[in-house]
Amino acid sequence: MDPKSASNLSFILNKPHDVQFSDRPVPSLQSSHDVLVAINYTGICGSDVHYWEHGAIGHFVVKDPMVLGHESAGTVIQVGPEVKTLKTGDRVALEPGYPCRRCQPCLSGKYNLCPEMRFAATPPYDGTLTGFWVAPADFCYKLPDNVSLQEGALIEPLAVAVHIVRQAVVTPGQSVIVMGAGPVGLLCAAVARAFGASKVVSVDIVESKLAFAKSFCSTHTYISQRVPAEQNAANIRKEADLPEGADVVIDASGAEPSIQTSLHAVRTGGTYVQGGMGKSDITFPIMAMCIKEVTAKGSFRYGSGDYKLAIELVASGKVDVKKLVSGIVAFKEAEDAFKKVKQGEVIKILIAGPNEKLEQAGAAVTAKA
Repeated sequence: MDPKSASNLSFILNKPHDVQFSDRPVPSLQSSHDVLVAINYTGICGSDVHYWEHGAIGHFVVKDPMVLGHESAGTVIQVGPEVKTLKTGDRVALEPGYPCRRCQPCLSGKYNLCPEMRFAATPPYDGTLTGFWVAPADFCYKLPDNVSLQEGALIEPLAVAVHIVRQAVVTPGQSVIVMGAGPVGLLCAAVARAFGASKVVSVDIVESKLAFAKSFCSTHTYISQRVPAEQNAANIRKEADLPEGADVVIDASGAEPSIQTSLHAVRTGGTYVQGGMGKSDITFPIMAMCIKEVTAKGSFRYGSGDYKLAIELVASGKVDVKKLVSGIVAFKEAEDAFKKVKQGEVIKILIAGPNEKLEQAGAAVTAKA
């Protein structure tokens, strides 16, 4: 029997706040180098919530029904004939974007900047909140035995943080300020500590987030004040005993006041990395950046080696992503999970399934093959 007859329940966005569950055909392998993965767990990202809330992010507009989700882990249930690195039954973290592999950015090692990137849950491409997902084998990362599938679903946001911290070139003994204590900000702080930063300061406007940051990885925390950016930066430096500013400042919030504060909080000759996305245009303290000869960089998703390092950080115990999980909900409760994330009730919530058990996932297709 054809595997395509197996159940493939998917969580689909039609338009803002209009979602449905639909049983779609199981996708077939498109290449001899592809694998078919049964999705076990999926995390909810801020971009997923934004599409659910607004139906668009910038010029990416949901025009046709689209499956949401891109932070997933699952179990390999079918492999193409040329696949050498994976086998049926392997548990994998999915890197949800596939480049063309031929353009200048791809060939120069920056495939995350590929203009032809096919990224999950970014119009017009469907996401991973579905039963089965086809992916190139080299964008599926086998999980070590001591890394769970739940942790595997958090490799995607951790890889984002790894890329940001690598852009900052954080080295042992440095001081790092991270603006924003959402999931990516928290993971940036954790990765900075894993890279050897001796002082990591988390900044946010929500006290509960900062309390978690202190228990999770940060050496210092600061609740941002509604004062001019220069004053806010001065307060952060004083609170964290960084009179000359931090070696590295990462903005993981995308908020204009946070970005302005960042440039005043970084030391002369220091490094600033923009990891969070916000408004397309903001007022930026260009004088501070110039006078201090700050090295400023952007950061977009993740690139070569970031997923591998993220998995190693979890497997070694250097970053405990399990602490970020506020709860796990059943697949049929996916919309409720989106509401909880929107309301700020959770740090990271996982949606189980629809193939959260290997034996169920394998049987669903194998029995019909």
